[in-house]
Amino acid sequence: MTEEEKQNNSNKGFRLPGFQSIQNTPCARDAILHGAGGSLAAGLLHFLVTSRVKRSFDVGFAGFMFTTLGSWFYCRINNAKLRVQQRMIQDGMKNKILYEGSVPDPVTHPRAETPSSPS
Repeated sequence: MTEEEKQNNSNKGFRLPGFQSIQNTPCARDAILHGAGGSLAAGLLHFLVTSRVKRSFDVGFAGFMFTTLGSWFYCRINNAKLRVQQRMIQDGMKNKILYEGSVPDPVTHPRAETPSSPS
């Protein structure tokens, strides 16, 4: 094999249907690992309580699905919040640089407060 073929084979990684690459998809690896742990815990706990193998497998599979999806959505929501915060900080920094030392600089000239009406 040439060096290029070796490099392409090593970059493929583990793939699941619906994912481009587990390594490159945010939250996918963690969600699958949490799902594996959740399925093991749910299936083993159900087996220890009931001693029913087939039903314990079903409970373990359901535990995998729920834990994986729950972890996936939790991680994606937190990533979306983080991106929004980063965008707000970047816009604030851009405005700070733009207005620094100018007349409309909000730091040197704060907005005049509206007088409260006497009651």
